[in-house]
Amino acid sequence: MTATRLFDRAVIRLSPTDDGEDVAAFLQGLLTNDVTGKLPAYSALLSAQGKTMFDCIVWPGGKDVLLDCEAAHAEEFATRLSLYRLRRKIDIAVDDGVGVHWQAELGDGGAPDPRLAALGQRWLAPVAEEDEAADAAWTKHRLSLGVPEGRAELGDILWLETNAAELNGVSFEKGCYIGQENTARMNWRQKVNRRLLVRPLDKSDEKRRKHAWPELGYAIDHVRVADVATDAWPDWVGRAEAP
Repeated sequence: MTATRLFDRAVIRLSPTDDGEDVAAFLQGLLTNDVTGKLPAYSALLSAQGKTMFDCIVWPGGKDVLLDCEAAHAEEFATRLSLYRLRRKIDIAVDDGVGVHWQAELGDGGAPDPRLAALGQRWLAPVAEEDEAADAAWTKHRLSLGVPEGRAELGDILWLETNAAELNGVSFEKGCYIGQENTARMNWRQKVNRRLLVRPLDKSDEKRRKHAWPELGYAIDHVRVADVATDAWPDWVGRAEAP
């Protein structure tokens, strides 16, 4: 059996407990992307200052909405979302019965990664005993394409500085969401002076390093754009690519 399960990912399920409740509308006022349109979509929950707290991929689930997120911080993410629920009739919890799957090649049964088609395809499926881990292969693949993700690599960085616009992780046309003011201002002024850059570990600047993967030979640096040669950036930086 081909290894496809990402055990480092978890699924948060948001379910309405009343027929009049709209989960997508609830998330629309919280997350960076438009989650009322085509899904899956890459998105994030930001701080009020526009810094990254949790990134995720939003999936449709009938009346439910599913969030494909980092397993290590899934409970924290669900708790944070629950703080905004107030009196809305929505259940928010990690669903241990659903797993996230990935393969590098596009094919039947999955959806292209909404960030970048070259990342391959993903799908959600019930957890099974025979699931085999693909986490190591996934990490190597995404880093080879220059795509950071998760708390260790993105945490506390302004959302646009994570290359979120180029990776289809923000809508500039939807209404307000948490952290929207600073994000919109940066976009309007074209003031993205720093960005995350995945680079070979031996070329990394330790003072600028956000995270490193020594076993894979990669590091993620938070660099001034003006200090980096143009050819050091992935070819997708500076353009949004729809899968």
